[in-house]
Amino acid sequence: MARMIDLTLPLASELPGFSIEPARTLAEHGWNATTLHLYSHCGTHMDAPLHFGVGQQSIDQIPLDRCIGPAWLVDLDGIEPRALIRVRDLGVIGDRVDSGDGLLLRTGWSRRVGQPAYRDELPRVSLELARWCVERGVRLLGVEPPSVADVNDRQEVTDVHRALLGGGVIVVEGLTNLDQIRSERVTLMAIPLKIAGGDGSPVRAFAIED
Repeated sequence: MARMIDLTLPLASELPGFSIEPARTLAEHGWNATTLHLYSHCGTHMDAPLHFGVGQQSIDQIPLDRCIGPAWLVDLDGIEPRALIRVRDLGVIGDRVDSGDGLLLRTGWSRRVGQPAYRDELPRVSLELARWCVERGVRLLGVEPPSVADVNDRQEVTDVHRALLGGGVIVVEGLTNLDQIRSERVTLMAIPLKIAGGDGSPVRAFAIED
């Protein structure tokens, strides 16, 4: 039987970039409803090329078939804070990646959600690895930190995002529960909201093991 692993952080009030407030109540109006205030890159989310100006493709224009497909899992759990992830760190998985595959980097970083280190000390995708992903035709790159690059270094975060997004690699950030995946290769789905002209969107991401 197939096994499904939810890789999505819950959207909750304590999550930066998200808040929720009552709009209607069962007692007063006859039903419950809420108003959501949502930063386009909060929680588990996907970036569109528009996010870093490497094209006009917005989140609603990313084909769904690009959001679904096979993905390899690279185990980097225990990586040092601020570490730079290079091609050699992929190990044998690096030799198995084919064009159209996804790549998931398991660092255990989602255990730091809610801590300052989650944002400020994250392990980063090197520019070398970003360019390699483009050359190998990687379809999607998924990471646990809230960004693939150091958000406190404008040049780095710009260079890495532009290399990936400009090279056709879908970027999904803020994943969780990668430690629950048992297989090296899974089917990954990360579905964004269909936001017209959006630069990014929270996603519901999950992996399916055969």
